[in-house]
Formats: sequence, structure tokens, C-alpha cells
Amino acid sequence: MSRASAVNAEERDLEQAEEPALPIPLHAVSVVTPPVVDREGVRAAVSDLLTALGRDPRSAHLADTPRRVADAYAELLGPHEFDMTTFPNDGAYEEMVFVRDVPFTSLCEHHLLPFMGVAHIAYLPGQRILGLSKLARVLDYCARDLQVQERLTTQVADWLEARLAPRGVGVVLEAEHLCMSLRGVQAKGTTTVTSALRGSLRDDRRRREEFLSMAGVRR
Repeated sequence: MSRASAVNAEERDLEQAEEPALPIPLHAVSVVTPPVVDREGVRAAVSDLLTALGRDPRSAHLADTPRRVADAYAELLGPHEFDMTTFPNDGAYEEMVFVRDVPFTSLCEHHLLPFMGVAHIAYLPGQRILGLSKLARVLDYCARDLQVQERLTTQVADWLEARLAPRGVGVVLEAEHLCMSLRGVQAKGTTTVTSALRGSLRDDRRRREEFLSMAGVRR
């Protein structure tokens, strides 16, 4: 091989090495199974808690409470696996896909009390579109954890942006927090609103205002 050919081959190798890795096909992306709740550990902890609260965990009404609580937390903190089903955007759809009033419940990680409400989720399609039910499934998956609302909002937006590669993503959550309405200030009926915008729904003023208007966010 001549010296010039060798140099050209080396340059081609460098160019290929610098190319980003191809993404995993979007239709093949699955959610990873979360850690399993230690039900026996939770049962023992709840029994100790009842004792610390001055109750007798062996009483007729409380004897099975540790198991019930363990089962409840396993359900609340157990996301369901699903496939991120997407389809080619062969219709070249360019406008917003918006799903509103998606109900959700999560657990405040500061007090282990629920917060619940609705989500409004939208995206601007790129090369692929998403099965509509998957917007609710992504929300449910992220919500089944010890959470704060701010993190939950950004997790849903980041998840969709990373796995769908849309031109824009918008997420608004509206929720009542029982840690605020049942204890402390006891501000019953208050709603906390959080938002996360990505891509054109953040950078394009017209798109941003369209999304926030559809989500009912007062500006």
C-alpha cells in the first residue's frame, strides 16, 4: 500500500470513529424493571411503627395491617413494564399531538403521603409518532416512585425527548399534595402546577404559547 493510500485509510478510520453511535430502534425500547420492594422488610418496619405509635400490632384490627401496607407500597412503587411502541410518521404530520387530563398518583418522598392530579402532555413529531396510550404509560411509570412533582415533570419530558426524538415536548402537571392539605398548613384544595418544555415547545414562542394555552396555564 502506498503512503498516500495509508494516510487516506487512516483518515477514513478516524472519521468513522467520530461518527455517533446509531440509536436503538425506537420501537424496540423497553422500560427496565425497577427494584423489587422487600415486602417482609416493610411488614417488620410497619409492625415496629405501630408499636412506636403506641398501638398493639397483635390486635384484631391491626394484625394484618403490616401485610396490607407492604402490599400497598409494592403496588404504588411497582411500575409496569411496557414497550415504547412507535410508528413511522409517514403522513408527515407536523402539528402538536396533545393529550390532556391524564390522571396520576405518586408518593411524596418527604412524607410518604400521596400527591395526585392530572397531566397534560404534548409533543411535536419528528420521524416517528407514538402510540397515544404510551404517553399515559410513561407518566404512570415515572410516578410509581418516591417523588417530588418537579422531578416527575422533568422525567416525563426527558424520557419522551430521549426515546422519541421529537421536535418538541411539553409536560404540565397539576396536583394536590396531601402532605400540604392534611398536615402542616392544611391548605385543602390547593393545586401545584409544574411544567417542562423541550425543543420547539420551549424555544418557539408561538408553539410555547399554543401548548400552554391548550394546557390551561395562566400566564
